[in-house]
Amino acid sequence: MRRSSLLPILFAAVFLSAFGADWAQWRGPNRDGHAPSGQKFPATLNEEPKVIWRLPAGPGLSSPVIAAGKVLAFDAQNGDETLRLLDAKDGHELWRAAVDKPFSDSQGPTGPRGTPLIDGDRVYAVSCRGELQCRALADGKLIWRTSFVTNWGATFIGEKGNTPGAARHGNNGSPVIHGDLLIANAGGTNGAGVIALDKRTGELRWKSQNDMAAYAAPIVASVAGREQVISFTADGGLGLAANDGRFLWRYPMKTAFARHVGAPVVLDDLVVLGSHQAGLVGLRITRDGDRQEAQPAWTSKEAAINFSSPVRVGGQLYGLGPAKDLFCLDLADGKVRWKHTGLAMGPADKAWVSLLAAGDRMLGLSDTGTLVLFAAKPDAYEEFGQQQVCGSNWCHPAYADGRLYLRDTKHWLCLEFTTP
Repeated sequence: MRRSSLLPILFAAVFLSAFGADWAQWRGPNRDGHAPSGQKFPATLNEEPKVIWRLPAGPGLSSPVIAAGKVLAFDAQNGDETLRLLDAKDGHELWRAAVDKPFSDSQGPTGPRGTPLIDGDRVYAVSCRGELQCRALADGKLIWRTSFVTNWGATFIGEKGNTPGAARHGNNGSPVIHGDLLIANAGGTNGAGVIALDKRTGELRWKSQNDMAAYAAPIVASVAGREQVISFTADGGLGLAANDGRFLWRYPMKTAFARHVGAPVVLDDLVVLGSHQAGLVGLRITRDGDRQEAQPAWTSKEAAINFSSPVRVGGQLYGLGPAKDLFCLDLADGKVRWKHTGLAMGPADKAWVSLLAAGDRMLGLSDTGTLVLFAAKPDAYEEFGQQQVCGSNWCHPAYADGRLYLRDTKHWLCLEFTTP
């Protein structure tokens, strides 16, 4: 074999060996808020983290992702929703690519709201208006594109009447990669509520249901013996066979304007969904012939979440409750084990905390830019310090190799901690 033919293999090996420490999609490697295996948080937050770099940010609510030493930033630049690839070492820009014209409403900045993702040598991003693009990681070149509206029959008319979900405030939920599929909540009411595309070519592999998209991102998990896509749509919870989109189960949930934002959480055969009105609901998924059935095992209004996605550690769920209180809930019975107030936040109707887990520690970044470190344990709240690390934000940070990548209304930042 010639030396030149070994280069792609060597590059792939290096990439895959580094990928384990990356944060290449929204909420981390497994889309559950957990840091990569082996990563540790600092012992305390008694000292301010070191600012490695700071870069001006355009408007938007998209979170950073990182892979192979590169950070993908999605914000508004020069009148377009724009993808930018940054060097993780110093933040300098490697390339930029305009994706779509931005969308404006009364609820947020004029810029993208969904988080892009990196998979191998490709990057994927969805604009507020439902433009889905696949581009090359190396240079940002467009490989394929599709539109939820034009190609898949989704509705997008903005703040008009009682328009629900993504049709009202734009597409927020990041697609998910499953094997060679890219799965997205397209929101088409003509049988394309959820679509699976070939991630390399963009060709349709399957489509299913008529659900309009809400704001939550889909996940893939094995529940009650079936590998499935779990989508929290404008109509409620939905389970589809991951390989072909076959319908498995549904749990209706109605919320004003379909404000379904928090990511689904899975523990064995329990799927947890929640909204500010319906509360937090634990659904027991059981087999029913070729299909499955979803029945509520418990409901907690005390732990009703609004915008923030909760994080599971063991048999407990950690999240942000309606009174701007951090909570720990036992997934076995839906009972709240403890609540804690005292973290600086904005108004209750817009309060936000991004939660990250590593081992038995949790990091929480509030909407005011306050970072808190606390123990992931059910018996009592135990805190290890707070620091003001950035300005106001509604964006989930990325954590890799002792560095926290985040954005606020003005900047993209990289912070470094002293870890054990």
